[in-house]
Amino acid sequence: METKRKALGKGLEQLFSNEVINFDNFEKEIVENYKDEIKEIPLDEIQSNPYQPRKTFNEESLNELADSIKEYGIVQPIIVKKTVKGYYLIAGERRTKAARLAGLAKIPAIVKEFNDQEMMEIALIENIQREDLNPIDEAAAYENIINLSHMTQEEFATKFGKSRSYVTNILGLLHLPNAVKKLVETRKLSMGHARCLSKLSSEEQINNLTDRIINESLSVRELEKIIREENMPKKNKILRPQTPLNIHFTIYEKEMRKQIGTKVKIKTNKIEIPFDSEKDLERILEILGIEISGD
Repeated sequence: METKRKALGKGLEQLFSNEVINFDNFEKEIVENYKDEIKEIPLDEIQSNPYQPRKTFNEESLNELADSIKEYGIVQPIIVKKTVKGYYLIAGERRTKAARLAGLAKIPAIVKEFNDQEMMEIALIENIQREDLNPIDEAAAYENIINLSHMTQEEFATKFGKSRSYVTNILGLLHLPNAVKKLVETRKLSMGHARCLSKLSSEEQINNLTDRIINESLSVRELEKIIREENMPKKNKILRPQTPLNIHFTIYEKEMRKQIGTKVKIKTNKIEIPFDSEKDLERILEILGIEISGD
């Protein structure tokens, strides 16, 4: 059992480090190391992850999955967290919804503990790596994680495998008028169009241009030309002072992570070494050659 716990710990450290990860590999590792702990839990005791970024699900796709479940059953268990009133869904939202459509009363699951930030990050990673999340839901999820974790946009971009400019552009969509955001959510307005509109400072101009995009079928290039030729005022860029990155810190972090086997963060005059249990702490102290007397 101890070996399994350690393996899961490494998987979680990989998931919540600042390195890009593959969600399928992470989930496969949890299932492999905890396959003996899979149990059937009632579907009516499962609540959606409160940090689930996806607000809408493709009904046709869910019905197809439900048909597959009726014929072959649930191939891979979901992952949940125990709560006072039942369970919070951590990974496997589509499987859970499709299982309900298939008329199942129970579903195979692995029960594990996760904190709020981990729940939020798992839900986002599963959605952006497995399915095409609409840009507004994706942007809202990015903003929630950045605010909760106090990451910089640069750190967030690195962790989730996105470019810094992509993160900045998609977050800008949240400042669009609600009616325009709705069009982006329903795919009636493309990400390219929305990105151009989000840079404008006048809400009236944004709404007028949106009407023209829909009615005249304007391309992104045509929209950019109109904005440029009419010299429409854009939002002022907010310049934030950048803390210079000490390249040696990065080297030291990677080397310490390799030696200790856990995430290490080095900041000015401070080293952070997280651990997930007393046993894990004892392991780290042993690696560092620190002996504790008086036990």
